[in-house]
Amino acid sequence: MPLYEIHHTCPLAVSQKDELATAITTIHATKFTTPKNFVNVTFHQTSPEDNNAYIGGKPRTGNHIRAHVRAGPSRTQDDWNELCKAVERSWTEIAGTPLPRLKGRPEPDTKLRSVIIMGDITAGLEAGVLLPSAGGDVGWLQNHWEGFKRRAEAGEEEMVDLVQDVEERDLLKGSMSEAERDRAEQKRLEEMLGWGYAA
Repeated sequence: MPLYEIHHTCPLAVSQKDELATAITTIHATKFTTPKNFVNVTFHQTSPEDNNAYIGGKPRTGNHIRAHVRAGPSRTQDDWNELCKAVERSWTEIAGTPLPRLKGRPEPDTKLRSVIIMGDITAGLEAGVLLPSAGGDVGWLQNHWEGFKRRAEAGEEEMVDLVQDVEERDLLKGSMSEAERDRAEQKRLEEMLGWGYAA
């Protein structure tokens, strides 16, 4: 669903790419109810000599992360700001220390210049399924759950991972409204105590 594009001029080791992709996937998936299998991360390296970026009308090299996401009323400005800060922290922890430099070359700039979130995903098709609108992930999962399970049982690796992620994170549980969850919790508590209407 979301697409994170990492444009970097500093070299990144495969292990750093792996860690960044995992961190960004986890950040987005836990911030929202997005299954991890639908978080996409791509890397695009530009050499400082081939830089095509201009800031303030002047050529500038730098490292940038751009995220294309589904925007909607269920996601607030605070949500997006927190997401930006979490992504920035992950970059600093994982890529902020430069790799050993080559003899005679300057030390690469590992600072992250920007994290830009663009709410520009209007529609999409991924793994053969049309994507839901922002905030509609739980209902979408419910509508496609039996199909996802059948595809997992048939050995489709991506669907095996999806089913495991949804079950481990109990994402289908989010289908109840807050009031319904409160009533269910109250009922469960009353049953445990052995009193009330649920006893």
